[in-house]
Amino acid sequence: MSRLRLLSAAALLALAANAHATSLIVTTDAIVGALKATSDATSDATSSLRDHKIVRAARDDAASFVATDGAIRGVKLESAFDHIRQQAPQLHATDAQLAQAILAI
Repeated sequence: MSRLRLLSAAALLALAANAHATSLIVTTDAIVGALKATSDATSDATSSLRDHKIVRAARDDAASFVATDGAIRGVKLESAFDHIRQQAPQLHATDAQLAQAILAI
């Protein structure tokens, strides 16, 4: 009888471990998929901005803006802000966030 219980317990442990591993794989796949979708969307947005000469030309002004906490606002940076907001009206970013994004491109 104890041999039957031992085999039953071993079978239950194997099933539980398999279910746990499957759950972990499904959860990991879901998280990785969500991160990839977010990364792709961010990449698409920055790629489209990277191609614009106005935004690329504002890098030095963006660096000055970030370094002085917004005290220095260059003409090229203001032009880039206007351009970005026209291209992506759904984007609700502050000037500081946009300047940092320009530096990251």
